[in-house]
Amino acid sequence: MSKQEATIGENIKKYRNKLGISQDVLSKKADLAFHTIAKIEAGATPNPTIDTVKKIADALGVSLDDLMQ
Repeated sequence: MSKQEATIGENIKKYRNKLGISQDVLSKKADLAFHTIAKIEAGATPNPTIDTVKKIADALGVSLDDLMQ
């Protein structure tokens, strides 16, 4: 796993916790499966698609850049 991939998961978790929502709530807001969110946050998904990351960013109200930094 590269540093960038871990960072995406860490950033998703950070912004999700800032909003005070669970992985389940985020998965519903992003129209993604719960396990997709859980695996990305845990670093178990090696390279989430840009479409997936975009859905998560939109659901969190942040930019793609915020999640990719």
